[in-house]
Amino acid sequence: MSNAHLKPRADVLKPGETAPDFTLPTQNRGESFKLSDALKKQDVVIGFFPMAFTGVCATEMQCITKELQQKAGSGALVIGLSCDSGPALKAWADQLELKQTLLSDMHREVCKAYGLFWPDMNVAWRGTVIVGKDGKVKWSQKREIGNAMNADEILAAMS
Repeated sequence: MSNAHLKPRADVLKPGETAPDFTLPTQNRGESFKLSDALKKQDVVIGFFPMAFTGVCATEMQCITKELQQKAGSGALVIGLSCDSGPALKAWADQLELKQTLLSDMHREVCKAYGLFWPDMNVAWRGTVIVGKDGKVKWSQKREIGNAMNADEILAAMS
């Protein structure tokens, strides 16, 4: 699956900008996720994280499973995205009992297009982008690598 049409950018997408459409494999073998298809049903919250099997990333993805998805109800689909492989994400999701879809951006095209690429480590930066059904960014945030997402802050941005 190619996302070669995506253009890298230096800064995270801002509210009101059009979110680049993409297709990425999920943690489930043979399954893919296309942003524009998901947006036909609901808003999409994308939680970018650097690496599976690390502390802060585990905290964030568990927060999505335990808090964000339950509180969001059917109003938004909350997913995670990293540069890890699908099999690594699957093993990690199984270990932590994560319920959300995890996307594998191994070619780094999506995190670069969203302005959330960490070149020093060649991974996704930590951040969250909320995309409305209209394909426009509703809210975005780039966080320091050691700072996990704040569920209440993201839930407020979702409403």
